Amino acid sequence: MSSNKILNLCKLLNNVSLRKNEPIVSCIFSRNISTTTRKFDLMEFFDDQKNWGANDVKVGRAWKKDEMRLKSNVDLHKLWYVLLKERNMLLTMEQEANEQVQLFPSPERLDKVEESMENLEAVIRERNKAYHELETGETGERPGKHVTSRLGLRYYYKMSEHVVPKHMNTKWQQKYQFYKYDRDVEAFLLKYNEKLYLTKKRKQRRDFNHVIGLLKRFPGMDMEALKQQYPDVDIEKAKHSRKCRGHFEP
Repeated sequence: MSSNKILNLCKLLNNVSLRKNEPIVSCIFSRNISTTTRKFDLMEFFDDQKNWGANDVKVGRAWKKDEMRLKSNVDLHKLWYVLLKERNMLLTMEQEANEQVQLFPSPERLDKVEESMENLEAVIRERNKAYHELETGETGERPGKHVTSRLGLRYYYKMSEHVVPKHMNTKWQQKYQFYKYDRDVEAFLLKYNEKLYLTKKRKQRRDFNHVIGLLKRFPGMDMEALKQQYPDVDIEKAKHSRKCRGHFEP
């Protein structure tokens, strides 16, 4: 392109008169500040119209922790609000589908968003712990301890500061009442622990029988993958079980 055409183009773009000795580089590469279109309507809470009435919406997987560890704090801050906006939209669409008595397409999208948000919080917590340990030698997390509730169940209690001392704070004493010996509570704990034990044994027996059924139907399956899927099951014992024998020699 000749210099005359460039001068004419600059005059049209900037609407200014140029001198002959004036450099034209600044004229060509200068541009005004522009921003993207900002939306303030309620359609931000709804999904794209092409997904309305669809039976399946193709989406990707959730964000992994390893991927988030490569991001900066600014990028993670932006990603958090993107996920928050997506979760609000999905909750709105789910509520609308329930009111219209229709199926919510691809409900696993909400699980993926929540999983991504949990992974993001875990990564941020890791960075905060590393920073506080480097600066102060402590994790920076709120201190806590394992305590026993009134029903004899143990849980993790996070400590917090109060204006009123503990022995004078009646509101705190009513909310947090820890365990003291009680005959009725001991009887409840005995039956509760028995229920947990029986539930655990039933699950182990159910998994063991399921593994036997898999070995009976698929004798050449990958044992390493089976052990990873059912780590609490004794694979060797299941292989030599009498129920495992089918129409083949083990």
